[in-house]
Amino acid sequence: MDLTGCSVMVTGASSGIGRETAILISNLGARVALVGRSRERLEVTRAALAGDGHHLFPFDLADLEAIPAFMGAVAAQVGPLTGLVHAAGIHFFTPLRTLTAARIDQLLRLNYSSALLLAKAFRQKGNCAPGSSIVFVSSSAALVGESALCAYAGSKAALIGAARSLAIELAPECIRVNCVAPGFVDSEMTRQIRQSVTPEQFAAIAASHPLGLGSVRDAANAIAFLIADTARWITGSVLVVDGGYSAC
Repeated sequence: MDLTGCSVMVTGASSGIGRETAILISNLGARVALVGRSRERLEVTRAALAGDGHHLFPFDLADLEAIPAFMGAVAAQVGPLTGLVHAAGIHFFTPLRTLTAARIDQLLRLNYSSALLLAKAFRQKGNCAPGSSIVFVSSSAALVGESALCAYAGSKAALIGAARSLAIELAPECIRVNCVAPGFVDSEMTRQIRQSVTPEQFAAIAASHPLGLGSVRDAANAIAFLIADTARWITGSVLVVDGGYSAC
């Protein structure tokens, strides 16, 4: 898994799986374009990266209309990208009885719509290099039913469907598209979820993973594998990294 000479954009790079992925691929030789809303938090990520040539791009992916110009600006600064990792996302436990149109729109905008527009901009001439790779971070929630997760799970399931179709559409352009579907990993988002549920509820979540809760590095390892040439013959796939959660 050598990424020497590669340039990879990582969204959601200010924390969690996105930050850990950026750290890992920098250790594999990649130059990383770090994308997130907070410049300060992106600076923390950059300080943890190996090597040099990394760049910060503070940007709010909820601004869908600005994504094409933003992607062009990134490529103009770092050169054609060989990889795109879309790890940015939001998570809500929202029972159907309290679900609102605004909450659905918020989830779809960041978790799904931004992914499609990033992929569209990525494949534009000059923005990506031949033999490049896109990885969407979905969730095992897209594969297993859970109460109060219909909107979140739907947004992550949409990513899987989109990746499969994009894999076919972009294959003639030598662009691979895959998903990673993590279970609960020890991250900032998971710690926020833990504070929003009872100790008994969180214990039940942990117990539903036969191998226990994972780490952000577990997900990052899978993402790096799919970005690198180790996965050169893999596209349209979903790599589940959930400690056995979806097998139960």
